[in-house]
Amino acid sequence: MSKKLNKRQIILDEAAKLFKLKGFGGTSMRDLAGEVGMEAASMYNHIKSKDEILEHLCFHVSNTYIAQLAEVEQMAGSNGDKLKELLRRHINLMLEDGAAVSVANNDWKYLTDNKLEQFKAARKQYEKGFAALIENGIAAGEFQPVNASVALFTILSAVRWVELWYRPGRGVTAQQLEEDIMTILLNGLAKN
Repeated sequence: MSKKLNKRQIILDEAAKLFKLKGFGGTSMRDLAGEVGMEAASMYNHIKSKDEILEHLCFHVSNTYIAQLAEVEQMAGSNGDKLKELLRRHINLMLEDGAAVSVANNDWKYLTDNKLEQFKAARKQYEKGFAALIENGIAAGEFQPVNASVALFTILSAVRWVELWYRPGRGVTAQQLEEDIMTILLNGLAKN
């Protein structure tokens, strides 16, 4: 990896942390430069703008979720198995890249023009695919006959706090957290 690409990644990583902490609107390029130990003007050798950083973070998250959905859709197994795997991957991204997920969850509305529309379309694509797994599970008799949209948004809302709360030392391992969430959320859908 070239030094320029490495510095760019450091800027992106630090920006995600700052945006999570202070919000996109509350973070200046000067703030970010201070975190990465550069002059603000020097950062423009690596990043075009604060908007470019936001776009990168939001689309990194949405593209990862969509890729995970596509992989899960191709898996063999029951709808329940697929839903568990998708939820596991969703939670894992929050645990592994919580700052970027936080930015995508909270600051996407600052994307501009066509990038905002593209992001909203990507989010809708993910939600539709996630809901389809639930609908297929209901149709196959694997899940309770509930409204798929209610189930979808209950699940997604129920895990949203993970990227805000979790860090090592909270008395629960990442694996234990994941398993507990899966148990609480998915046993409510399982047909007994």
